[in-house]
Amino acid sequence: MINYSRESYFKDVVARMPINEQQRIFSAGSNELFDIFLSYNINDKDVVKGIYYVLKRMGFKVYVDFVVDPQLDRRCVTKETAECIQSRLKHSKSLIYAQSSNAAMSKWMPWELGVVDGKTNKCFIMPVQKEDETINSRQEYLLLYPVIGINTFSELRVYDSEYSNYSRPLAECLR
Repeated sequence: MINYSRESYFKDVVARMPINEQQRIFSAGSNELFDIFLSYNINDKDVVKGIYYVLKRMGFKVYVDFVVDPQLDRRCVTKETAECIQSRLKHSKSLIYAQSSNAAMSKWMPWELGVVDGKTNKCFIMPVQKEDETINSRQEYLLLYPVIGINTFSELRVYDSEYSNYSRPLAECLR
């Protein structure tokens, strides 16, 4: 059975980081190629900071818009914004879809998932739940993708389905 990630785990990761490390990590310059495109709803930004940090600490090059492209303005989305995101998607080897209760409200996340799936077929769903929340059945198209859970050693593991007992390390799945 999969242990889903909790929002508090990723928020605590960031809270425990020294300020100088937060400044260094969250002001990274752009890289042309990314191992992972991190797809999320803006309402989950505090949680995504922790996910980003954990993935970076694992040695992955991760694209998240507020770090790599902070000039993008969510209040004024243009054709150029979409082209920028599309380019970042095309230059990403995989995608992690941070599925929270907010994800269903995103207009961008399904598009991002489709672009990377069509290019690499390396997409993963990472359910992230609030402490008092139970993960309900996911949208049907999300059931097509492997699921990332977290084990008792705080390692990110990939399960072929949410009902699978067998898992592999995330790094192995991204090779």
